[in-house]
Amino acid sequence: MGQQQLLLVILGIIIVGVAVMLAISIYKQKAIENKTDVILNETQYLASLAIQYYKKAKTFGGGEYSYQGWTIPEEFDSTNNGFYSVQINPPDECTITGISNESITGGDMIKVIIKLNGTNWQTEIIN
Repeated sequence: MGQQQLLLVILGIIIVGVAVMLAISIYKQKAIENKTDVILNETQYLASLAIQYYKKAKTFGGGEYSYQGWTIPEEFDSTNNGFYSVQINPPDECTITGISNESITGGDMIKVIIKLNGTNWQTEIIN
């Protein structure tokens, strides 16, 4: 093989190596975004359940403008995506926390916190 051909083979190997590294980096980033979206969606679903309880009259099994007595349904305590917990500060404040069950880069977990005050909510995403 000539010197020019060896140079082209080495250049081809370098280009393929960079492309593979770039693809792995993009895949990891998309996996993190996907996991964040799933945890966020499940936490928002729980927030909507809490607001339904908050608005429902006590005679129908609700809180009648209080979160006191609301709990996370058993099937959402722990899912394939994460773990969820609730902290209630009577009468009309509630904090729902969702934590991923897989660590992402550096051992950090994705954490989503939704703070409910009446029917208003504020979302915080921590990576």
